Amino acid sequence: MDVVRGVVMVLMALDHARDFVGGWDQPNPTDLAVTTPFLFLTRFVTHYCAPTFVLLAGVSVWLAGKRRTRRELSWFLFTRGLWLVILEPTLVRFGFFVDLSYRFSMLQVIWVTGWSMVLLSLLVYLPAAASAVFGLSMICLHNLLDPIKATSFGERAPLWRLFHEQGPLIQGEHFVFVAYPLVPWLGVLAAGYALGALLDGDPMRRRRILLRLGTALTIAFFVLRAINVYGDPHPWSAQPRGTLFTVLSFFNCEKYPPSLCYLLVTLGPALLLWGALETRTPGRVSRVLSVFGQVPLFYYLLHLYLTHIAVLLLCLPKILGEPGWFQSTFMKIGGPGYSLPLTYASWAITVAALYFPCRWFAGVKARNRAWWLSYL
Repeated sequence: MDVVRGVVMVLMALDHARDFVGGWDQPNPTDLAVTTPFLFLTRFVTHYCAPTFVLLAGVSVWLAGKRRTRRELSWFLFTRGLWLVILEPTLVRFGFFVDLSYRFSMLQVIWVTGWSMVLLSLLVYLPAAASAVFGLSMICLHNLLDPIKATSFGERAPLWRLFHEQGPLIQGEHFVFVAYPLVPWLGVLAAGYALGALLDGDPMRRRRILLRLGTALTIAFFVLRAINVYGDPHPWSAQPRGTLFTVLSFFNCEKYPPSLCYLLVTLGPALLLWGALETRTPGRVSRVLSVFGQVPLFYYLLHLYLTHIAVLLLCLPKILGEPGWFQSTFMKIGGPGYSLPLTYASWAITVAALYFPCRWFAGVKARNRAWWLSYL
């Protein structure tokens, strides 16, 4: 599980390198009218990050519950969830925007994972099957809510955006944007908790379950997407730019909030990867990736700041050679202007630099059982 989580953490750094290098006004990589295949795929592979991260967080909760009473687990989830909610508008926000003015804030995956843990702190008192029913129902049925728009609620529109529609929560001098509505992320975490109960036991049995479940979810994506009636608010269609872009349209599923098709095409292959790795002896690459997977929150916070440092190093010649460029361009759009080679270079620098601090912190957590380390 740590290896799979490590894979998605590394891919997540690629997504944020693309944001920070390209700047906030770069072309939309999922807009088939302007994107390129390589740009689309650079974005698509990073789609695996958030769903897998949240699902595995649920599995980790089940594992943590084996060492705690129900009451202890519930309190841990409640307090850790609130801790994550606090981290989002503070350390995480500054890591994204490097801005102390607080003119703009965005509620993202750490925020929604935190509130999901707060809800799960109640569900843990029920059988794991209840979490499975709750989670799967939300995942499979939430697209029925797509026709309901926040604007239909008038002054209460922000409440709907918190629940199921990406958009502004607060507007004015300080603008707060909901990037990750609560539904269906609450369901993904609950489903992960139930999955932990299902996988508890023999590794060979776990491998069989993961491979079968991953295969079933992947097939379900192709069937549901081919039918093109339900599962995503944006049906795929033939594209004027040719067959390749029609194929890209097929895989171009909605992330905000994640549609049923989006979750099937990401979680299915992620479970297949986990199943394939389950009984194998870890090699050198797996051991490196597992280091990242053992300290996901530490990695997440650190990579935001290191990515900005990597971008500044890559842009140093321009900063030194063009007086005023930093203020007029970098601070305006958040990056030097979109460049895939620069993105991948920044990503490689960041991931390499993260290995040693993550290995150190993983060792600290392994040697020290202090309660506060479980919150990091």
